[in-house]
Amino acid sequence: MADKRLHEDAALVVGLGRFGSAIADALNRLGHEVLAVERNPDLVQEWSGRLTHVVEADATSIDALRQLGVEDFPIAVVGIGTSIEASVLATANLVDLDVKQIWAKAITPSHGRILERIGAHHVVYPEADAGERVAHLVSGKLLDYIEFDDGFAIVKMRPPKETQGFTLAESNVRRKYGVTIVGVKSPGQDFTYALPDTMVTAHDTLIVSGHTELIERFAARP
Repeated sequence: MADKRLHEDAALVVGLGRFGSAIADALNRLGHEVLAVERNPDLVQEWSGRLTHVVEADATSIDALRQLGVEDFPIAVVGIGTSIEASVLATANLVDLDVKQIWAKAITPSHGRILERIGAHHVVYPEADAGERVAHLVSGKLLDYIEFDDGFAIVKMRPPKETQGFTLAESNVRRKYGVTIVGVKSPGQDFTYALPDTMVTAHDTLIVSGHTELIERFAARP
């Protein structure tokens, strides 16, 4: 797999547990060239028929990674979740091999701080992020929810009653709640970007952006 002609969107995925395998499978379906590295032979066998490149190797060994030519990959994802030590060692090896963009899964905040300190460019907390997202979906009107690092979120939601039957200029949501209605999707029609004269009905779906606390307050309206 040590090929200098790798595509610029080629990706290395270390660990084929639930998180790593989901990432590798999704990247593969999106057309990325993926090399998956896993030291568990059972997982290697399970995924060898589903991914183009699956290698049984120990990513905590920098020599093993060198033999695979992982330094040629522009993106690497460390999905190891069963061992913090293995996660840290694999990430450190990728840093030493000068992989340009390293994403690493963290189990705890302290684990995440270690990954950041040794050079991981992006640290993700899939369990915590999933829990936060599901909590918002379960507890309110939100149909979908994406939160960014700075507390800014974009959500898909049903329109509160005070917006129904009014244009966006008339309901004046931004002044009242500090959030922005980015778009409106009416049943059977294409998504449209929101304008001051956009009329909202009870059957519409809104795309709303803003800080999380403000969106939660707006979504809590009857």
